[in-house]
Amino acid sequence: MSTDTGTGTNAPVERDAVAEHEAANPAANVTALIPQTLGGTFRSYLRSVRSGETGSVPAVVGALVLMVIFGAAQSNFLSSSNIVAIVQQAAPTTIMAMGLVFVLLLGEIDLSAGVVGSTAAAFGAVLSVKHGMPWYVAILGSAAFGGVVGLLLGWLRAKLNIPSFVVTLSAFIAFQGVQILVINSKSNGVQVSDQTLHDLYFGRLSPVAGWILLVVAVALYVLVKLVQNAARKRKGLAIVPLAVLGLRSLAIAVFGGVFVYLMNIDQSVAWQQRAGIHQWGVPWSSVIILGLLVVLGFTLTKTRYGRHVFAVGGNEEAARRAGIRVLSIRTSVFVLCSALAALSGLILAGQLGGVSTGDGAGNTLLLAVAAAVIGGTSLMGGRGRIVDAILGGVVLAILQNGISDLLQGNNASAYELIIEGAVLLLAAAVDSVSRRARR
Repeated sequence: MSTDTGTGTNAPVERDAVAEHEAANPAANVTALIPQTLGGTFRSYLRSVRSGETGSVPAVVGALVLMVIFGAAQSNFLSSSNIVAIVQQAAPTTIMAMGLVFVLLLGEIDLSAGVVGSTAAAFGAVLSVKHGMPWYVAILGSAAFGGVVGLLLGWLRAKLNIPSFVVTLSAFIAFQGVQILVINSKSNGVQVSDQTLHDLYFGRLSPVAGWILLVVAVALYVLVKLVQNAARKRKGLAIVPLAVLGLRSLAIAVFGGVFVYLMNIDQSVAWQQRAGIHQWGVPWSSVIILGLLVVLGFTLTKTRYGRHVFAVGGNEEAARRAGIRVLSIRTSVFVLCSALAALSGLILAGQLGGVSTGDGAGNTLLLAVAAAVIGGTSLMGGRGRIVDAILGGVVLAILQNGISDLLQGNNASAYELIIEGAVLLLAAAVDSVSRRARR
């Protein structure tokens, strides 16, 4: 008489029963594979990084290293006024990069985004200045202009199957001429006189409003995550451990609190303060970016449309066979990209005080692509997040701000371009290495 230890005649029966249970309860099997503790989540994250899923790590490390280097080299680099300048400087590039993330997810490229964005901003400025339209009509008009252009570019790419490089390069050249026509060939630019359009770049919330916004944002984040956990628990799916949720919420609250505190430091000089003039508060552009992060991030990760974008970017043929409307998805990403480029152009116009012929034709587009790639979006498609554009935009803004003050002399701009190009090459190399590691 012997005791069965699971290695005798009953073992196959038991294994079959387990397999049958797992087949009938796939959610339970998936739940077992997802870390349910804080330590398990941390170990799982480390395994992902070692396997090539670096995510935002290079961008975060790069930003910290640059802050340390420039902070040590320049006494005023970490001053509140310079940090505000970096945040505002990053806004136009970041918003354009957000739109480019959708295009890059499909393995496409839009070389016309910079020129199209400036042309759309010129259209909005003309509506405001020459036709007396209110600011919201100018903004909607610019976004509509960009959306129509994106629809045309997307249709040419999706329906006629012209490579996106050729389509958008042609638009890059052509819309420099369209921009001149919109502005008026007899003038070199159109000025932005509407205060609201001007404040898209320079406007700032009151200090109290900044703190209220932070509290509301953190509370909404916690509420949404708890609701998602409850919904997943009802379906028998794995949930985010409360310890992990609490740690994430605390990190958002701490980072947001430091950010709001720095933005609320008064940068006005003594005579301005005596006159009741203050320069403080969270920039409007940061609020716009936060809103876009929530809306676009939700669209990309929590909707059917977002899943279809990733599916097409991962394997177009498989997505087509699965019934996904590939042509519509391909067209829509160009519409989104051009519409966000229009908003980026308006914010840049607020910074410059207007739109001049030739705006957007320089490194505007290339810097936006660099921001998305530096943040973690792959140039090969199938991998990217909206937050990548924000992280990459901040890294570039830190780099540009620090170099412009650190490098002086006749060749300063040359060295600045060389360094920016090297940073983009480094980001592309990290993407290539991580992709190879995942394989």
